[in-house]
Amino acid sequence: MDGQHAATLPASVAGRTTAVRGRVDLGAALKQAGLAALIAFGLSVPILAFRTDQGPANELILRPRWGLVALVCALVFATRLFVHAFASHRRTRPARPQALATDPSQLSTVQRIGKLGLPAFLGIALTFPIIVYFTQGGLSESRYWVDLGILILTYVMLGWGLNIVVGLAGLLDLGYVAFYAVGAYAYALLATTYGLSFWICLPVAGILAAFWGVLLGFPVLRLRGDYLAIVTLAFGEIIRLVLINWVDLTNGGAGISSIPRVTFFGIPFNSDEGGFASLFGLQFHPMHRIIFLYYLILVLALITNFVTMRLRRLPVGRAWEALREDEIACRSLGINTVNTKLTAFAIGAMFGGFAGSFFAVRQGFVSPESFNFLESAIILAIVVL
Repeated sequence: MDGQHAATLPASVAGRTTAVRGRVDLGAALKQAGLAALIAFGLSVPILAFRTDQGPANELILRPRWGLVALVCALVFATRLFVHAFASHRRTRPARPQALATDPSQLSTVQRIGKLGLPAFLGIALTFPIIVYFTQGGLSESRYWVDLGILILTYVMLGWGLNIVVGLAGLLDLGYVAFYAVGAYAYALLATTYGLSFWICLPVAGILAAFWGVLLGFPVLRLRGDYLAIVTLAFGEIIRLVLINWVDLTNGGAGISSIPRVTFFGIPFNSDEGGFASLFGLQFHPMHRIIFLYYLILVLALITNFVTMRLRRLPVGRAWEALREDEIACRSLGINTVNTKLTAFAIGAMFGGFAGSFFAVRQGFVSPESFNFLESAIILAIVVL
């Protein structure tokens, strides 16, 4: 009896200890949630708190939106509380054998959320213009939100492109905006000078950006860490200065305007009889082109993600990850680090060129001021965060 009692006592004590560890520390949870909400408030004030509208006399009117700021902060607060509670619950659960991970009934909550997250994201992304149309009450009223979705997806695509260089290959690139600029100016020059359509210029812009990525890769083959970051930063600034000073080609700081708009595979978005609206029996509205641009950048972003995930499973993706972990060990295994780095720079730059071409066709105007270092910093922050 004494032996059995002694054997069961440690187990019961351990069970109590695990239960105590698994309790939610309400004070710490509220503190972390409050801090997250405070950070969200600080970020929301300059971005969401005011909306600029044009008044009757063409003056600028600031409309406060504190209700939206309060909603965002409340969502951040509740999400942080949920994450803290979920993490505490996870610590109380015993570890499962790795072999059980393939059994659908034994999947963890994170794995189940992950399996449901992708279809939910795709569903929301595909129906976003429809949701906005019904919530805002019309096409004209939904213009702001569709434009915001286009901007978000553009940065998502740029982040996935830079993730090849920074995330997979471990090469800190602070001049990624240079390839963004190459793609934008490639489409602008080809479309305005030679009259080529967007669908022809899109792959050409990606190829040109990949070529400049290889040109950047050669001088930095032996550089690592801070030195690599400085050189890539200088490359981005050199491209911007070239765009400003090569006036005969790029029109300098004035930029290139009147860039041809995108067409629906050759069908223009206008009110003519051969336009998109008359072809499909719709009433003409300028939002048709904006909604098409939204789905276009959505497809480009999904293609970027698909290619990135597939490359990660290929030998070149494994070589990138090996290079990221230890370059010396990577060489000792017989991996050609020169080709590995150049492929990372080229493929990452190619997707940057695609995004730049889309930026030019969406804006209808490009200038060197759109491609400063702040853009590279934002894209890098997206990858890191």
